[in-house]
Amino acid sequence: MQRRKFIRNSIATMGASVISTGASAFNITSFQEQKTSFRLNYAPHIGMFKELGGKSVVDQLRFMAASGFRAFEDNEMRNRPIAEQEQMAETMASLKMQMGVFVAHEIYWDKPNLANGDSGLRDKFLQEIEDSVTVAKRVKARWMTVVPGHVDPRLSVGYQTANVIESLKQAAALLEPHGLIMVLEPLNFRDHPGMFLNRSDQAYEICKAVDSSACKILFDVYHQQIQEGNLIPNIEACWDEIAYFQMGDNPGRKEPYTGEINYQNVFKYIYSRGFDGVLGMEHGNSLSGAEGERKVIEAYRKADNFM
Repeated sequence: MQRRKFIRNSIATMGASVISTGASAFNITSFQEQKTSFRLNYAPHIGMFKELGGKSVVDQLRFMAASGFRAFEDNEMRNRPIAEQEQMAETMASLKMQMGVFVAHEIYWDKPNLANGDSGLRDKFLQEIEDSVTVAKRVKARWMTVVPGHVDPRLSVGYQTANVIESLKQAAALLEPHGLIMVLEPLNFRDHPGMFLNRSDQAYEICKAVDSSACKILFDVYHQQIQEGNLIPNIEACWDEIAYFQMGDNPGRKEPYTGEINYQNVFKYIYSRGFDGVLGMEHGNSLSGAEGERKVIEAYRKADNFM
């Protein structure tokens, strides 16, 4: 599943996910799923459990918490109605769930924006970052995803890198006073050809150059398995700049045990380093319906059993 399709599907889900105003779609007191928490803070997204949890975002959040998940992420939070954001924040607080990432700005999939140094596009990006500060405060989020966009083939890599670093330095200055963190996500060449940021070492170099607590790495295990492999050594090499993880098996971008990645070993390593942040479940379900949703939960129970 390509990221742009993933986001488009999330938007479609937004249209169907109404604010809960009446009875819940399921009764927590009669719910029979495994309710114990996981060792790590895995974060589902809206739509992942719509059959078992119900159509409304609030009911789905309640289902996630009842299933043992302590975190939640939502790429499209920035575009949701304010009333829905507020109710989701209230629900997460009552359930003691942590908000993960949301996408902080418009992503340019097929033309350069930050890489080419265009001042107008940089100003637009910075305004979107500033607007996202308000969203982050509203939903009590700490992290927001940033993707620098497409390459500019007219400029050498060095100039493009300098342009991206300058934009991120200015964005970091907006985020630092609020204790917020933009996490840079490298995207793989197969699903997203032509994107400027695609490797973990490249993201590491940029974060070191920006030199801010507000600019860190989102290490998406799915993307980096395709792009570079060698997952655990690369996670180790980037460790001091990683603030967030996302998951998805390869091929297919579905839950663990549907592809080639040994997620039990990956999770064991992350846990061994004392990571207490969020691991976003940014993937689809391999099976449709309630059966597929139960399969996702079972996969994470199995992968989380690494001790």
